[in-house]
Amino acid sequence: MGALGNIVPLVILLGFTAFGAYIGIQLYVWVNELADRGIKKMEKKNVVFSKDGMKVGVKEVRDEDIADKTQSLFVKAWSYTSFPAYKSRLGWKTTADDAPAQYLHRRDKRR
Repeated sequence: MGALGNIVPLVILLGFTAFGAYIGIQLYVWVNELADRGIKKMEKKNVVFSKDGMKVGVKEVRDEDIADKTQSLFVKAWSYTSFPAYKSRLGWKTTADDAPAQYLHRRDKRR
């Protein structure tokens, strides 16, 4: 029984060491998967990590796309503006009923 009594603590020590190694390996695998997911997510946003450091890429935007967006914003801004108390002296934004008589005569002469 004396030899068996010396082996039991060794088996317990090896069991704890194996359990600790298993936990360590699982943490290592989990951390690497987490880092890979983070890298893939950042690459979608054009951020690349390399040995030289972090590089941020800029998506290519064509001049035509910029012009389209700018024009669209100007058109929307123009459409949403209104001047309710404004009466044009030139006859703009008036109906035939609102226009002065002198402008109506000019329109009639053109026809």
